[in-house]
Amino acid sequence: MAPLAAILGLSGHRLTTAEKTFFRDADPWAFILFSRNVDSPDQIYRLCSDLRNAVGREALVFVDQEGGRVQRLKAPNWRAYPTGATYAGLYDKNEETGTRAAFLGHRLIADDLRAVGITADCAPVLDLPQPGADPIISDRAFGDRTEQIVDLAHAAMAGLMQGGVAPVIKHIPGHGRATVDSHLSLPRIDTSRALLEHTDFVPFRRLADAPMAMTAHAVYTAADDQPVTTSASALKSLIREAIGFDGLLMSDDLDMKALSGDNLTIKTEAALSAGCDIALQCSGDLPDMIGVAKGCKALAGRGLARAEIAENAAGKPDEFDRADAEAEFDDILSPFAV
Repeated sequence: MAPLAAILGLSGHRLTTAEKTFFRDADPWAFILFSRNVDSPDQIYRLCSDLRNAVGREALVFVDQEGGRVQRLKAPNWRAYPTGATYAGLYDKNEETGTRAAFLGHRLIADDLRAVGITADCAPVLDLPQPGADPIISDRAFGDRTEQIVDLAHAAMAGLMQGGVAPVIKHIPGHGRATVDSHLSLPRIDTSRALLEHTDFVPFRRLADAPMAMTAHAVYTAADDQPVTTSASALKSLIREAIGFDGLLMSDDLDMKALSGDNLTIKTEAALSAGCDIALQCSGDLPDMIGVAKGCKALAGRGLARAEIAENAAGKPDEFDRADAEAEFDDILSPFAV
């Protein structure tokens, strides 16, 4: 039987007996780690192995490792990586240098992740920040020009995939105009469809061949008055048609306050019914995960095919000389404090 259409978290540094039993029975498609799950390289490696053993297959394990303030694997066990804005600054001085830095940074991130058993990264960020927007995106973005974002995100995605890590473009169809943080409340974007198609949608359209994308929990009034994650019309008209993305579409975290209500079963049903292929729920709280499982279903049809393509994106890493890559990366970054 196909796995459950869910990506789930867990509570701590190791699997509890209850979590092992639940994951064995529910069989979620994949897992996601957060800072609460991270102690040391050996510990993460064992944890990833235990997660895969629980479901009896080589499930993807995700993490948010963008660099800057969104980096779950931190010093002293891992190096600090720059913000998207740092790459943008390099690009502004020299486009080739900027894209090379973005490639190297993400190739090094991939090397870090694969070494501990993590095979998918919720990166790169393709959002186009706008003046007056909430700072939740800000320096996470690869600049404020579409071509710049496209070039740097292409380089970042190539670095991850050459390192055997599947990338996730986010937050589709664009979070850069949100004036509130969707972790806390629901953004409403009143921008016209015509303007969105010439600005915010452009990076996502140009990287529409990415294996996976994560939704933005926001209302786009050009399409609907409901959050795009739970709106069938918005998902279809904006993401599948206007942007042309046909890869695996996962929701952003269903725990975020942008989605009203506390019933995770209902939220899961709403996201999957709207057209998300996968429901993402991150708390690591077992009752929450049980609620998601109740609202979920096994992957099937086009969703299952997309999931298999996404798994294949985490292929065998290319040959890589880490010492040489770090030396080149550090030389490029020397004018910047990481």
